[in-house]
Amino acid sequence: MKIKKILISQPRPELERSPYFDIARNFDIEVDFRPFIQVEGIPSKEFRKNRIDVLSYNAVIMTSKNAVDHYFRICNEMRVIVPETMKYFCISEATAYYLQKYIQFRKRKIFFSNYSFADLVEIIKKKHKEEKFLLPCTDAPNDEYTDLLDREGIRYVKAPLYKAVYSNLTDIKISEYDMLVLFSSAGITSLFTSFPNFKQDQTLIAAFGEQTAKAVIQAGLKLHVHAPQPQAPSMAMALEQFLKGEQKGGPLKPMTMSFSTPEFMPKPRPTPKAKAVPKIVAPKAEIKIEVKKEAIKVKPEPKKEVKPKVEAKKAVAKKEIKKAKPAPKKVVKAKAKPVAKKKVVKAKAKVQPKKKPASKKPVAKKKPAAKKKPAKRKR
Repeated sequence: MKIKKILISQPRPELERSPYFDIARNFDIEVDFRPFIQVEGIPSKEFRKNRIDVLSYNAVIMTSKNAVDHYFRICNEMRVIVPETMKYFCISEATAYYLQKYIQFRKRKIFFSNYSFADLVEIIKKKHKEEKFLLPCTDAPNDEYTDLLDREGIRYVKAPLYKAVYSNLTDIKISEYDMLVLFSSAGITSLFTSFPNFKQDQTLIAAFGEQTAKAVIQAGLKLHVHAPQPQAPSMAMALEQFLKGEQKGGPLKPMTMSFSTPEFMPKPRPTPKAKAVPKIVAPKAEIKIEVKKEAIKVKPEPKKEVKPKVEAKKAVAKKEIKKAKPAPKKVVKAKAKPVAKKKVVKAKAKVQPKKKPASKKPVAKKKPAAKKKPAKRKR
């Protein structure tokens, strides 16, 4: 079977450098784009009802570009400034680089896996398990993601920021396409909503993501292309490899997948019945009974035997102490002899002879000046 027409369930890329356009030119195939679901953001008024404080979480898990867009949209509507210290854990490198639309890209704060949520959880477990995570998701979150986080004991809170609305696809002829490329389990639901009597027949189906592949098989459809894979981390690379195999004349057989392996689906949790083992409980009860019996036998014996021994030891100790201490001798203090008082001879001060006052010579009294007679006035 030669593939001539492919329907991709996503909006048409704005850039002409998209690898899907290269596939159309190289393999002479007609590629159409039609989104099977439309994403609508949940308004901030409705989001506030969940009572989630965005700033109380220092790490965010981004599972898609839609999660990135609506996380920063809700922050803008609520006037929340995202701190520079926020850590981002992305499911792919493409999602990590998409963050440059809103923040300055820094590798030390942005971590990503190779399109595997299980690998992303392993990155979180190594060094970041103590962080508080916010998980932006749809109103119906992916159970596969939440089960893995719960199993590893990672603290997180689901933040429903957007919802998927099924598109009306009745205006297209689905039987004209040789291959359908699906990217989410909601896309499969949208397909059967628009075409309830859809039959696969010769139509090939490609699925991106573990949850999408699981939903294809659960719907009773055959899966031919699955991504990501180690050799094809993107859907475009997986399609290119598949078409090259078709040109070489390789068989187009559906893929046989086992979802019990960790590559596609995490192992189921052990049931609570498996945890409760009767063998472990029985010895615990026996040990408790034995300890009680021993305690009852031992308790009365030491009280009777130990008390007299202790009293006897104390009595012996007191006697030894009495013997060891000799009677204190009376010390007679010698009376101190009175010290002879020394005679204090007062030295008689020599009386100096009184000096005779020096004879004073009589001072001659000055005679008073003669009064001048007033001069006679001339007439």
